[in-house]
Amino acid sequence: MTARHGKKYRDAAATLEDGRMYAPAEAMALVRQTAVTKFDSSIEAHVRLGVDPRHADQMVRSSVVLPHGTGKTRRIVVFAQGERAREALDAGADAVGGDDLVKRVQDGWMEFDVALATPDLMGMVGRLGKVLGPRGLMPNPKAGTVTFEIAKAIRDVQGGRVEFRVDRFGIVHVAIGKASFDDDELRDNFAALMDAIVRAKPQAAKGTYVKTVTVAATMGPGVHVDPVQAARLTVS
Repeated sequence: MTARHGKKYRDAAATLEDGRMYAPAEAMALVRQTAVTKFDSSIEAHVRLGVDPRHADQMVRSSVVLPHGTGKTRRIVVFAQGERAREALDAGADAVGGDDLVKRVQDGWMEFDVALATPDLMGMVGRLGKVLGPRGLMPNPKAGTVTFEIAKAIRDVQGGRVEFRVDRFGIVHVAIGKASFDDDELRDNFAALMDAIVRAKPQAAKGTYVKTVTVAATMGPGVHVDPVQAARLTVS
């Protein structure tokens, strides 16, 4: 613990045992107890995988519907036209369009958290690769964000579907809820995420797949979870 951390952080970190790997259920309770913010902290899972994302055949990317949602209201834009556009609006999308929406984003508008697209417009949406790609917002079939079933996709996102992918260090970072969730809700969401990550294991991955797992509240200390137990979790 360094001087750059405040007293609340140091007090929270002092409740954790150095070097201990906690069972998932215990970790969920501890991560809520070590939330140090006055607002309702987000709880994130950080999972280091035994893959080399520099190789395309070891990329891990998918999505999962968290049983209890994320606790966040997510702004959704949809690239669609005609009947699909009407479906998107009826389902609650915040902005819908085709070339007009593409131009709006190109001009710098980024007031959204999730982007969906119908397959027929991906040629048009592809022009936004350099804008949406670095932010993790580019629609992708593997993540379920490119689909003709737009209404269902919007309901899934609003109901707690999150995308995940490894970063360049081979780590997946995903918000699994809020500190206001109860232990069982966090455990269910965490189990759903771990199950999805294990199912997304590339065939080219060798050796230990789930290497380390840490959960942490916003600005709070990391709680280390036993990776073997985490990898075996299933949704109850």
